[in-house]
Amino acid sequence: MVMKQRKTSLHRITLCSLLTFLLMIFFVGYAFSADLPEIKQSGVLRHLGVPYANFVTGSGDGLDVEMIKLFAQQQGVKYEYVQTTWGDFIADLSGKIAKPKGDDAEIIGTAPVKGDIAANGITILPWRAKVIDFSAPTFPNQVWLVARADLPIKPIEPSGDPMKDVATVKSQLKGLRVMGMANTCLDPSLYELDKFGAQGSVFEGSLNELIPAVINGKADATLQDVADALMAVEKWPGKIKIIGPVSEMQELAYGFSKSSPQLREAFNKFFEQSMKDGTYLKLVEKYYPAIPKYYPGFFEQKK
Repeated sequence: MVMKQRKTSLHRITLCSLLTFLLMIFFVGYAFSADLPEIKQSGVLRHLGVPYANFVTGSGDGLDVEMIKLFAQQQGVKYEYVQTTWGDFIADLSGKIAKPKGDDAEIIGTAPVKGDIAANGITILPWRAKVIDFSAPTFPNQVWLVARADLPIKPIEPSGDPMKDVATVKSQLKGLRVMGMANTCLDPSLYELDKFGAQGSVFEGSLNELIPAVINGKADATLQDVADALMAVEKWPGKIKIIGPVSEMQELAYGFSKSSPQLREAFNKFFEQSMKDGTYLKLVEKYYPAIPKYYPGFFEQKK
């Protein structure tokens, strides 16, 4: 009887130990979102980024990379870059796998949290804001139509009225094959291009491959953020042309988990000071020298 009780107790201890071990593996692998006190305790600030335009160049620098490095320095912690993808960054930040459902978001699963701040030229979209929090707007944006240089469609003359310019661009879309990226601000379905006779399609490659795909004839035109469109014209001179905007003004910002309000507040204060003392504008002019000229009002109102 005593031996049987000992075996039962040993079995229970073994089972409890196994469950404890499995839970430890689960929690270590899951790595829940950390707020500012936990980040300071760990000594590391993890920047989730996607190599895109000059926000994250992929070579260890970029506008967003330099800003987060400065923020990490201010907070007395080390900077760590964690590469992600456009499809994964929300899950990597929030632990929630989500997809857009109109302006809402549908949570379809969970994932390990891999970073503390997401930044790589991220547009504030209503469905994204249901899953993650955004910093104060950090960069102006519009979605522009970029076409192959040999197409008869002509770049518009800016009127000073953004919505009038959008209407002028859309009036030239009939018969055009316009390519974009699903679940981003470059998704053709967001701009009702089909109502103007365009054939929208979704590109399966990376954002950096959109322009080459158009140049190679996979589509007549593509949707591009302002910053990327300006860079593309410089990179492929004579092969593409900017037609004009298909969206109203948008704004970019840095992403935070909804469980990291102190981190978001600290970053907003850091960003506000960086605007006032000129640090941020110098970085913008370093990586996007033309942007302050296109949108002077955005940077003036931030001072």
